[in-house]
Amino acid sequence: MPDRDWWRDAVVYQIYVRSFHDSDGDGVGDLPGITARLDHLEGLGVDALWLTPFFPSPLADGGYDVRDYRGVDPVYGDMDDFRTLVEAAHARGIRIIIDIVPNHCSDQHPWFQEALAAPPGSPERDRFVFRDGIGPDGSQPPSDWQSKFGGPAWEQVPDGQWYMHIFAREQPDLNWHNDEVRADFLRTLRFWCDAGVDGFRVDVAHGMFKDLEEPLRPTYGNDAAPLMSPPAGDDHPFWDRDEVHEIHREWRKLLDSYDPPRMAVAEAGVSLDRLPLYVRDDELHQAFNFFYLRCPWDARELRTTIDRSLAGLEGLRAAPSWVLSNHDQIRHRTRYGLPRDVDQNAWLHSGGTQPPVDDELGLRRARAAVLLTMALPGSAYVYQGEELGLPEVADLPGAALDDPMYHRSDGELKGRDGCRVPLPWEADRPGYGFGSAEPWLPQPALWGELAASEQNGEGSVLTLYRSAIALRRAHWVGAGDLEWHGDPEHPDLLRFTRGSLMCAVNLGTQPLPLPEGEPLLHSDPAHTGELGPDRAVWVDTAPR
Repeated sequence: MPDRDWWRDAVVYQIYVRSFHDSDGDGVGDLPGITARLDHLEGLGVDALWLTPFFPSPLADGGYDVRDYRGVDPVYGDMDDFRTLVEAAHARGIRIIIDIVPNHCSDQHPWFQEALAAPPGSPERDRFVFRDGIGPDGSQPPSDWQSKFGGPAWEQVPDGQWYMHIFAREQPDLNWHNDEVRADFLRTLRFWCDAGVDGFRVDVAHGMFKDLEEPLRPTYGNDAAPLMSPPAGDDHPFWDRDEVHEIHREWRKLLDSYDPPRMAVAEAGVSLDRLPLYVRDDELHQAFNFFYLRCPWDARELRTTIDRSLAGLEGLRAAPSWVLSNHDQIRHRTRYGLPRDVDQNAWLHSGGTQPPVDDELGLRRARAAVLLTMALPGSAYVYQGEELGLPEVADLPGAALDDPMYHRSDGELKGRDGCRVPLPWEADRPGYGFGSAEPWLPQPALWGELAASEQNGEGSVLTLYRSAIALRRAHWVGAGDLEWHGDPEHPDLLRFTRGSLMCAVNLGTQPLPLPEGEPLLHSDPAHTGELGPDRAVWVDTAPR
């Protein structure tokens, strides 16, 4: 795999490890389970896999509470299993990207346990953000800073001090002003690079540095926004601070020291204007485009988001990235079937019934959206199960919910478990082929008809994804810059070319003629020679 810039136009498949495939029957997905399903991933045609955290963890937040950054949790296997996966994936030309979680660790991490045992002001506590409380007896949190999972971003320890946690109380924030923290993460990056990984997804890349000058500045609660929404206001005390770029530059030097260089993609919940700062030529290679993911099914808004995303990267070597779903968001088949601007949390609390989902509409739009996404310049990230057309599971019973958002908010936030339900592989096997035991989250009866074993026909979502990825590699990669071809008579038609290739998406309510040229792929295999509402087509316009 000699291509040093492979990430620029890759199709990357995100694996939520707990929910992909269970090889040992304990109800939890694992590393050998991924290895066992590499034939599916190779057949899909993906270039790389992004694995969510599989490190030793108490699993207070699905593994994003890391106890040991340089190991494998026994529930997922061991380092030999990881090396076997890397070797097997590389043999198929598939690269491996892993999560790195630098903003916080687990409260069971040895460092935090040492901090609890040490006195205030000690070097052990300086690895984290400890502060005295306010009020006559220090019984109030040091500031108004709020957790993304609900409630104050502070937890009091027995000696009276408080520690900061942007997320769950089991996830204390690390102090990136501390040189020991910085040095240890460089060791972690080297460890995994030496173990054969090809890149890293940087969790909360915009949140590592905090303004810790006393007195701590208030936010007036404006940081308690939905997960991964851009922070409100400029010069926020702990979001999107300029100092984070020092770390990204330091990491880029280390990644570039390897041959071939390793890559990194940022999860940065910042404004679209600030996002390019994370992918300057001496920083990270890519940043997730959550604005595209959250964009409504609207021609004008999609075009504006695409244009702004591409314009922000002009003059940079970074490549854009496009994503429709991930492990933190309602699956896009379902989102596209809901009314615009619906309160998603209220909808989840209704069990997915209020308002009802137009699933047929959502699926039609999801099929069109993958053609739009795969035709754009840059890389595309596919979340496990979207190639099967999986919807959100909104009616999980409360007793089954695992997300700390649900528990920390006393049930006010339903959480993200509905997009994390274990995958269906074979319709006629227990757990639909996920594993022999009851999966860690219950699977709905619908999973049988959506299992991979049932999707080998021409009209299936899986066949559409396989075709789109193969044709993308054959035609769209290297096709050139994007040029829009607007039609004033049809403002709901999105149409652009890259070289001789055209992608057209009808976001309106009336059928339109197909573009002239050689059809390559239609989102609706049963189309009748037209571009119906909520459908997309690829056409080669070169004269024959």
